[in-house]
Amino acid sequence: MSNPMDEIRKLSVSERIQLVEDIWDTIVASQEQVPLTARHRQELDRRLDEYSKDPAAGKTWDAVREDLGHDA
Repeated sequence: MSNPMDEIRKLSVSERIQLVEDIWDTIVASQEQVPLTARHRQELDRRLDEYSKDPAAGKTWDAVREDLGHDA
């Protein structure tokens, strides 16, 4: 039986990127099976509370990308 990583390494970079995207899509489709820890739930609740207090305090994704020096 061959090692799957050996086969993956033979793929081009674009093929490996596509593979990662395909794998990620399967995870997203099964997200109910990915447990949310109490710590993560607390952090999400904290962020939601902060947003509720001042929705204008955040930045748009375009603004963040611009701050990072990337084109939107």
